[in-house]
Amino acid sequence: MQDYSDAPWVDPSFGWKPRPVTELPERVLIDFATKCNLRCPMCPVWGSDDDAAIDAVKGVLDVAGARRILDEMMAAKPLVQPSMYGEPLLIPELRGRILDLKSRGMTVAFNTNGLTLDWEVAQFLVEAEVDSVFFSMEGVTRDTLKKIRGVDKIETIEAAVFRLLAARGEKELPRIGVTMTKQDGNLHEEQAFIDRWAGIVDCVRTSLVFENGTYPDMVVPEQRLPCPTLYTTMPVHNDGTVTICCLDGFKSTGVGNVLKDGVKAVWQGEEFAKVRYYHETEQWDKVPFCEGCNGWAQHEFTEEIRDGLFIRRSPQFVYYNRIDRMSNWKGRLLGGHPVPPSADQLSIAATASE
Repeated sequence: MQDYSDAPWVDPSFGWKPRPVTELPERVLIDFATKCNLRCPMCPVWGSDDDAAIDAVKGVLDVAGARRILDEMMAAKPLVQPSMYGEPLLIPELRGRILDLKSRGMTVAFNTNGLTLDWEVAQFLVEAEVDSVFFSMEGVTRDTLKKIRGVDKIETIEAAVFRLLAARGEKELPRIGVTMTKQDGNLHEEQAFIDRWAGIVDCVRTSLVFENGTYPDMVVPEQRLPCPTLYTTMPVHNDGTVTICCLDGFKSTGVGNVLKDGVKAVWQGEEFAKVRYYHETEQWDKVPFCEGCNGWAQHEFTEEIRDGLFIRRSPQFVYYNRIDRMSNWKGRLLGGHPVPPSADQLSIAATASE
């Protein structure tokens, strides 16, 4: 860990004692290809009205550069999400990119709209032992999907979910889930969505929508804390630019470039350290992107067991986990979550609560 205690941007009056930072990130989001087959209104990139800005961030990370990044960070065996603002199933040479990750011992997880997930892709994801695949569903009807994601192909996405479930069978991986980002256009279907999928997939996840630099519907603790993702997560855009947050789709908070400087140099570099310093000394105004954001509260959890589900809630997310499919939620997939009880422990607790 680099020592920046005497840097010119450090104010001694704060008595700053830096939080420890790992040598390499535990979680890396890499936009192998910033391309998508949808333009969802809620997306910070594709939902923008600024076509020129969108064109400026489109692109594909070249294979050689990607492999250099992976080679450097493989010692940490991070969780890698091979997309941020791209639909992962549209990554050129997808199989090769996934195998590049898995052959280096990395945990691979991604969200997909599922529109292009055919039987061959489903079989490959199972054979490659991709760790987690979640489908963005957003509702249970065509009309609602149309409002939220701009297409009405609910049957196509549902078929993709069942296709991957069939390809996996009784195997442990991948962990399969569906997601809903709650907003005015789909709140009326939230319970129907949970009821539809909670007994079928491994996990149903609902979350709040991010709008205008914050989660407007989030209830947060009174005391603000430094954002935990600054110490765990590195977002890498297709040109190698690293931003401080995955929600910065237009790269306004760049802190370095891993293709030019390397992963460790950026992760432990001065620009990233400066952002952490401002968070740790509560100088939120010095980081405009973070000033009004409340996403830092996402890892405060409560739990309950109900109807064969282990339900974990944070201010931002709710996870409805099938107790009989808990064995594949572990290791890097936990992503900041405390280790859940075992399936046996949960079954005993569920029985006791009946």
